[in-house]
Amino acid sequence: MTHVWEFATDGRSRRSKYLRFVAPQSRAALSPLQPARPTEQRASIQRTKPPLPKLVRPHLVQPMKLKCQPEDFRVEELPLVSPKGPGRYTFYRLTKRGVGTIEAVEAICRRWNLAGRRVSYVGLKDRHAVTTQYLTIADGPAHSIAAPNFELVIVGRLAHPYGPQHFRGNRFQLILRDMSDDQVHRAMAQIPALSSNGMPNYFDDQRFGSVGYSGQFIAHAWLKGDHERALKLALAEANPFDRSGIKAQKAILREYWGRWSEAKARLERSSSRSIVTYLVDHPTDYRGAFARLKREFRTLYFSAFQSHLWNLILAGWIERSTSRDQRVSIELKAGTFPFPRRLAREQIEMLNECPIPLPSCRSPLPAGTLGVVIQEVLAGFELEWSNLRVRHLKDVFFSKGSRACLAFPENLECETIDDELHPVRRAMRLSFELSKGSYATIMVKRITDAAD
Repeated sequence: MTHVWEFATDGRSRRSKYLRFVAPQSRAALSPLQPARPTEQRASIQRTKPPLPKLVRPHLVQPMKLKCQPEDFRVEELPLVSPKGPGRYTFYRLTKRGVGTIEAVEAICRRWNLAGRRVSYVGLKDRHAVTTQYLTIADGPAHSIAAPNFELVIVGRLAHPYGPQHFRGNRFQLILRDMSDDQVHRAMAQIPALSSNGMPNYFDDQRFGSVGYSGQFIAHAWLKGDHERALKLALAEANPFDRSGIKAQKAILREYWGRWSEAKARLERSSSRSIVTYLVDHPTDYRGAFARLKREFRTLYFSAFQSHLWNLILAGWIERSTSRDQRVSIELKAGTFPFPRRLAREQIEMLNECPIPLPSCRSPLPAGTLGVVIQEVLAGFELEWSNLRVRHLKDVFFSKGSRACLAFPENLECETIDDELHPVRRAMRLSFELSKGSYATIMVKRITDAAD
């Protein structure tokens, strides 16, 4: 299945709600960009269903396209380690096409009959792309794998497992397609601004693949102590990217939720059915059932919510640090967020000198205005800083650290080419590097949707 990203909505959004960011006017103005239950709706969560495309501007009548084919989006991890010495951890290069990182690692574990805990890698690379990343396997086999959609090649050995501290970022090669001459001209004109102003370092839509049509975050339900809701969102919430078999499975779970024996009888063999089997014997132990979900998925659920909170904090910080004419609102999956542009040197320095902590009570709450912004964001979720810890799950936690407000692409090269997939249209080829954790798709949005 080919997935084409169009950076404008077409009136047939796969999301069930349209949400937009509301600039904070008071301590309570920043709100979660997700639907609340009817009795909990806040005035600052605004839902509209626009009669016309929401982000289309006069110069972008037809949106450009990214990822028309996996080869249009190439990403390569840039490791810092040199695997030339001895060590018990075998170091591999994983190149994949049309498959996610988790699925590829699971296939490797099945092939070699490995426990997943022996494998260490540092990020999830896009499914709909050609990606190269690295991993270690404790006492891993000294040979390679060639599968239809991925290749695993041994590089050497390390004395330690491969972790986030062992790579510096990613190199990207992108092709933006189906562009008019005017679109290409406007996008090319934004390239110099990336060097001077950078781009907002938001987590992009890929981070929020676990968020379904309701827009509710699984981890938020867990933090509020609603373990049944968290489990139901994880197992039964419809998601735009569900394949047919998963859609059918989730429909059964929604219809027979709480009637576990009936649900089990209708489900095919799967990890979800195993959890339902547990619920047959423990019908109200939702916390125990949730703990039986794969650790990789539970980690994703909490990372998604933490990232969403961070995005909201950055949005509030940008609102306070810029004037209205220095911002343009861009739609992301979880809402509409401000992108700064035409910043003065003092503004850039202030944003650069104030990294925002990843929301977690393991770090101290910042003082001053930034602390106020953080408290406003959390108040919208009826949370406080001290609540940002994962209870009852020993193997999942909120990450500790901070993240820069702005990201600056390095070694940026661009050129215009003919688009062989769309006759008489133009394409734009980009090559650049980003620090770890920054999103190439945010850069694309900055030079297209946020163009001056």
